[in-house]
Amino acid sequence: MISRNTKNILVVSFGFLLLFTAYGGLQSLQSSLNAEEGMGVISLSVIYGAIILSSMFLPPIMIKNLGCKWTIVISMGCYVTYSFGNLSPGWASLMSTSAILGLGGSPLWSAKCTYLTISGNMQSQKVNKKSQVIINQYFGIFFFIFQSSAVWGNLMSSLIFGQDSNIAEIPEENLQYCGVGLCIENFTTTGNTTRPAKRLVDTLLGCYIGVGLLAIIFVAVFLDNIDRDLAREFRKNKGNVSFCSTFLATFKLLRNPKLLLLIPLTMYSGFEQSFLAGEYTKNYVTCALGIHYVGFVMICFGATNSLCSFAFGRLAAYTGRIALFCLAALTNLGCILGLLYWKPHPDQLPVFFVFSALWGMADAVWQTQTNALYGILFADHKEAAFANYRMWESLGFVIAFAYSTYICLSTKIYIVLTFLALTMVTYLYVEYNEYKQPTEQLTYMFNPEKTDLKDEKYVYVHENVNEKCVISQTQL
Repeated sequence: MISRNTKNILVVSFGFLLLFTAYGGLQSLQSSLNAEEGMGVISLSVIYGAIILSSMFLPPIMIKNLGCKWTIVISMGCYVTYSFGNLSPGWASLMSTSAILGLGGSPLWSAKCTYLTISGNMQSQKVNKKSQVIINQYFGIFFFIFQSSAVWGNLMSSLIFGQDSNIAEIPEENLQYCGVGLCIENFTTTGNTTRPAKRLVDTLLGCYIGVGLLAIIFVAVFLDNIDRDLAREFRKNKGNVSFCSTFLATFKLLRNPKLLLLIPLTMYSGFEQSFLAGEYTKNYVTCALGIHYVGFVMICFGATNSLCSFAFGRLAAYTGRIALFCLAALTNLGCILGLLYWKPHPDQLPVFFVFSALWGMADAVWQTQTNALYGILFADHKEAAFANYRMWESLGFVIAFAYSTYICLSTKIYIVLTFLALTMVTYLYVEYNEYKQPTEQLTYMFNPEKTDLKDEKYVYVHENVNEKCVISQTQL
């Protein structure tokens, strides 16, 4: 029988699976579906720009006042609005719903990461294991389930768009513009960017809206509010807490040298994801095969990502983080060099899936291990740490999407390659410092001072931090 903590992790994971079945599938299509004047890519820039803004203050305020559960529920509602905005895509509707989604993005992910970290710390005391082992496993479980959303969201788009009667063969002369191709023409010309019939687009968006609303209901009903008492206590005493202190919590953590050194790694996560969603899908898949193939190629990415996320979450206990990060870096390096010289052609259909599978394997490491690393290194400042994570990752997205329509694809690839090199240098230096001076971990223990209460109480303590968190036994 699974523990209560594990049950909660599964609820969070399946909630995100449903939500990102909708958003993930829609994001993969933006550069092709709303290609006119680069509207789709610009909307993605607005999303991640708003996430940067929300990262500066919203996560600590929402999580401390509402708790992780209700922060997740409210933020999910922001994501669903984006699907409504795509029903009648225009600059006003698309940009406004993009901004709403972005404002909910950082609280959503910060609350999720905080929830997983708290649950991992609590479960580690119950099973008498190191907290970082359980946290790694929980993030592995989450990303195993979550990353499969790319399978279902993109399967829906491919099956629905595959019914389009306007699908046509791509002329051989147009294929010269695919991949690195001809730089000048890449700004205005791609192989097959014909928008599917409106009835098919509306059908797809209706499905996305439905699963998004289902995600909100699922989490609201089944997820335990494990930090309810903390949120209630914070609201009761918030008169004694400086608003500026809460507002600036994200920035105060930037004084930590380890966080500063992790910025390149975090931004690279945004660069590599945006490259696949914005460049690979448009300049390789849509250009050479057509938009109806984007979903199938991204299914391969999602399936590989999902399986590897689970495997790496378990494997990290035996190999350590460093070996996995190095594996991801070498995999991305091979893909980047291959994409520089590969000329995509419909006759090479398996190659499109090989690149997406390898990218999915590498992304599984970047997602699971970077999230777990933040949870381990900054366990006593979880909300601010994960807000920083989303802020810097989103900055990587914004930069990549912002220059998408202005520079050559080859230049974009070199930028990703440069950031990959910088990422590994700074990350390995963090690991070196961690080896020299390990971060002490939070542990949970029984608090005898609370035996007069109805429920037994547990506290977590940190040797170097004057902080206590009372947790009801019924929540363990």
